[in-house]
Amino acid sequence: MPKRSTVEAFAAMVESGDYVGAIEKYYTPDASMQENIDQPRKGRVVLAEGERRVMSRNKSIKARRLSSILIEGDEVAIRWRFEFTGLDGSSRTMEEVAWQKWRGEQVFEEQFFYDPKQIRG
Repeated sequence: MPKRSTVEAFAAMVESGDYVGAIEKYYTPDASMQENIDQPRKGRVVLAEGERRVMSRNKSIKARRLSSILIEGDEVAIRWRFEFTGLDGSSRTMEEVAWQKWRGEQVFEEQFFYDPKQIRG
C-alpha cells in the first residue's frame, strides 16, 4: 500500500510537467498502462518512450488534478485535466480518471478512462 505522501509526490511531479521522470521514478520495471479498453503497454522503458513520443508531438502539456486523490489499499484514483498545445499552436483539453494499482511505493498497473471524442477534437 502506498503512503499518501508518495502518491502526492507522484501527482506533484506530473503537475510539474515531468511526465517521463514520474514514470521512471514511480513505476515498477514491469508496469503496464492501458487506454480505456485497448491492450495494455508493458514495461517502464516502453511507457517512458511512449510518453516522450506524446511530448514530442506537442509544444506543451499542462496537467492539473481536478479532485482529491482517492486511495484505498493498493488502489489509487486520480482525476486529471490535461491541456495540450500542439506544435502548430492548436489546443485541446482532455479529462480522464487514472485508476492505478500500486505495489508498495510504485505503480504497477494503470488504466485511463476518458471519452475518446476528446482526442479527435
